[in-house]
Order: sequence, then structure tokens, then C-alpha cells
Amino acid sequence: MKVFVVEQQCTFLDADDNDQKAWHLCAWNEDSLVAYTRLFAPGTIYTEAAIGRVVNAAEVRGTGIGKALMERSVLTVYQLFGRTPIRIGAQLYLKKFYESVGFIQDSDIYLEDKIQHIKMILL
Repeated sequence: MKVFVVEQQCTFLDADDNDQKAWHLCAWNEDSLVAYTRLFAPGTIYTEAAIGRVVNAAEVRGTGIGKALMERSVLTVYQLFGRTPIRIGAQLYLKKFYESVGFIQDSDIYLEDKIQHIKMILL
């Protein structure tokens, strides 16, 4: 909520019907949740497996936890669902970050919650 609703001013229902369909990967620093992703089986959100709601708390940005979280998310998707393509809906300004993990852009820019996004895939 701190990141999506407060920082990015995206007013949406955080807990949605997809929460119950997802595996939740969390990174904690003692009692504080500092990073998080949702992982989806192929056919749940997209034809491919998916990683979504990628978020890092402000206090851990720049520490490498974001890349570690995405790498762990990819490995966990493979462990859960086999070696399968993974799709994400990425905020455009994070394109280079996701490319560093191996994702490639495969859509035009679109708006979601007034923020530019692109679809990306890891084959």
C-alpha cells in the first residue's frame, strides 16, 4: 500500500480475486515486509506463467534486493510450474531493470492507473 497507493497514487483494491490464485513470495527484514511478488501458474492471468505486484519498500531500494527478488521469483515459478515462459506487465521506467533479469519487451506502451506500462516476457 505504501508503494502503490501512497507513492504512486494508484487507487485500486490491493487485495483482488487474483490473490487467492497466486503464490506469494515475500522478503522480510525482521518484522517488516520489504519486498514482495505474486506468482501465477500458466493460464491464470496470461497464457504464460506470470509474476506480478513486484514491489520493494523505499528503505531497501538500491540494495540489490529487487534483482534478487526477481531472480528468486523466476526460479520459484520454474520450481512450481516447470520451465515455462513468464510474462509480466512492467512499468515502462523499469524496462532496463527487467531486461537485466532476462525479460524482453513484447508489446506497445499502454496506460494502467495513469502509468505507462509494457508487457514483457522471459522465454
